[in-house]
Formats: sequence, structure tokens, C-alpha cells
Amino acid sequence: MSKTSVDYFKSAESGVQLTEPPETKLYKKRWAILGIFVFYSASNAMQWIQYSIIANIVMKYYDVTDEAVNWTSLIYMVLYIPFIFPASYLLDKLGLRVAVIIGAIGTATGAWIKVFSVAPDRFLVTFLGHSVVALSQVFVLSVPSRLAAVWFDPDQVSSACSIGVFGNQLGVAVGFLFPPMLVKNSEDVTVIGDGLQTMFYIVAAITSVILVLILLFFKAEPPLPPSSAQAVQREAETSENFLFSVKTLLLNKGYLLLLLSYAINVGIFYALSTLLSQIILPYYPGHETDAGRIGLVIVLAGMLGSVLCGVVLDKTHRFKETTLCVYIFSFLGMMLFTFTLDSGHIYVVYLTSASLGFFMTGYLPVGFEFATELTYPEPEGTSAGLLNAATQVLGILFTLLYSHLFTIWGIFWANIGLCVTLGFGCLMTTLIPNDLRRQKAKL
Repeated sequence: MSKTSVDYFKSAESGVQLTEPPETKLYKKRWAILGIFVFYSASNAMQWIQYSIIANIVMKYYDVTDEAVNWTSLIYMVLYIPFIFPASYLLDKLGLRVAVIIGAIGTATGAWIKVFSVAPDRFLVTFLGHSVVALSQVFVLSVPSRLAAVWFDPDQVSSACSIGVFGNQLGVAVGFLFPPMLVKNSEDVTVIGDGLQTMFYIVAAITSVILVLILLFFKAEPPLPPSSAQAVQREAETSENFLFSVKTLLLNKGYLLLLLSYAINVGIFYALSTLLSQIILPYYPGHETDAGRIGLVIVLAGMLGSVLCGVVLDKTHRFKETTLCVYIFSFLGMMLFTFTLDSGHIYVVYLTSASLGFFMTGYLPVGFEFATELTYPEPEGTSAGLLNAATQVLGILFTLLYSHLFTIWGIFWANIGLCVTLGFGCLMTTLIPNDLRRQKAKL
């Protein structure tokens, strides 16, 4: 009688070779699967910030307050919190293909609803469509670490995860860049409406094409696992209960420390992204396009940081050291951004934003991969889902508090508050144990 993969590892650990290692294989199509996911993720993320980055124009067209516009970003975070648990359950039980198809259908549907929201009295319609897209995000953010583990071997998994996160960052970059270019500020609301209509049609067409690609080509998993560690995890997932897995994660002290520190870092990034135009324009009036481009610079620098960090993790496997290093530089980048924002030179803001984005946005895949190491062999979708849920909670709190502090303390002291919070996150990161469970499972 043949042994299972789990039996094999137990026998290997005891020094007694009882059976052959499980059969594994790397498939070339893994890169195509990853590529499709990158564009799918981007199609959802590019809609997150498309209203906030042109907040003053949206306020004028729909005759709404800045708070209403801020909620178009916050709704992404609010809906994620209660729905990530059923979404993670579906991801673990039904697989990547079903989860991604659900998310792609929701993303395309919400985009088409927005096509019919171009009229000054239809803000609720545009908010409804945006909410459908936001809800679909629960089938996006938890996927990269899961997809990387299911399709790639241990020496490629961190790079693959960083490329998966790259898709989300690519979408945010597009969301920063194109709305200010497509929707021009004008006293004539018809001109604004034409710009919004063009933007909505383009997004709807893109999401529809991506949905077709997913239906035709996206697969849940390869016939054979890519590594022995993944073979063990496949067997573990068939017998473990989802709620039991969540309980196990919540009892993992190292994971909980990472959970909070990760949520602080990424939650602050969400707050900065949501309120970026409201941060920039008081210092540089009339620079709406520059505000969008600065957001683009933040994300492009972060995309580079993500890929480089993924390569570093695959080459060195120093997960805690890389996480702490990136976190410290995120803190320093925020300090630099804070103290140079009022320099009077917009190019300085571009430079400091690039520094901030490289590390703060580049931290995203690093946190995912460290979480997977700390929690192996628990499902990657569950650990990533809880990370993102905590991030959304703090993202909402930071955005609301940050906006409120603008009026009480001013932008400079509100930014100082974020710097202090990031410093606390650095301290928490130093306390995380360097328990690399997935690496120990490699043969």
C-alpha cells in the first residue's frame, strides 16, 4: 500500500525512507495563467481610485461632497471585511478557477452599470456599479499567494506572488493616470460627462475582454503539483475544515504580529492613495493632473519594488530580514514625503513619492510570502484573506481619521501621525519569530 505525501514527509523527518517522494511537475502554462490573472487583477484595481483622484471634478459633476467621493474608495475596504470569509471558503473549496470567474463577472458587471450613470443626478447609480466592482475584489486580493503556490515551485513562488501583486499595482497605476487625462475639469458639466462616458466605456470593454479570456483559458491547478511541499498541502486541504484553519491562524502569535504590522503599512498606503489629490492640491493648486501622475509614480515605483523583493526572497529566503528592511524604509520614505511636501517644487514631491512607493507598495508581496511561511501548511488564500481583511479595517480607520485630522491639525501634523504609526509597525515587525515552515518542508 502506498503512502501519502504527508506520510512521506513524516518518514523523512524520522530518518527512515519509507516510500518514494510524491510525483511533481512544472507546467509551462503556469506563466500564461499568471499573466491572465495580472490583467484580471488590474481591471478591478484600476477602478478603485478612479473617482478619488479627480475628486474635485466628480464633486462638481454629481453635486456631492468630498466625503461622498471618499466613500467610492472606502467602499472597497468596507465590503471586503464581511465578505472575505465566504470568499476565502469558496477559494479553498472550489478552487482558483471558480473564484476568479465570479470575481471577473462582478468586475465586468459593475463596470457596465457605471456606463449608465452619466448624468448629474445618477451618483447613486455610479456608486452602485462601483460597489459591485468593490465586492468582486474579495476574489482578487487573496489569489496571488495561492496561485503562486499551486502553479510554481518553491524557488519561483515568491517571484510569482510578486508578479501577481504587480497586477493590482498596475491597475492602481492606471487608475491614477487616466481619469485626470480623460475627464477634464470644466465649468460645462457636459464636457465632464463626455469624459466620464468615455472612461466608463473603455473600462467596461477591457473587463469584458478579460472575462472572456478567463472563461476560455484560466485553470484552477495543474494535474500534478509543482513541488513536494504543495503535494502535502493538497492532501492537508482535503481533510481540514475552513473554520479550523482560521482558528489555527488566529492562535499563531507570529502570524498575528505580522497581521497587525502588515495592516498598518498597507492601511496607511490606502489612506494616502484615497486622499492624494486632497493632500497635493492645497500646496499646488490647479495641479490635478500632477496629483494623478504622482499617484502613478508611487505605484510604478512600488511595482519595481515588488518584483525586486520577490527576486530577493527567492534567492535568499530571508523573509523576516527582507520584511523588516522594507518596513523601515517605508517609514523613512513617509518621513521624507512629510517634510518636503511644502517645498514649493512639484518635482520634489515626485521624487519623494517614488521613494515612498518603492518600499510601501513593494511591501505587499513580501507580507504575503512571509505570512505563508509562518502559517504553512494552512491554505494561502485563508492567510492572505485575513491579512487583507485587517488591512481594510485599518485602511478605513486611517482614511477617516487622516481626513478628519486635516481640519484639526493640518496636513503636516496629520502626516506626522502616520509616521509615528509606521514606526510602531516597525517595532512589531522585529518581534515576529523567524519560523519558516514552508522552507523546512522543502526536500
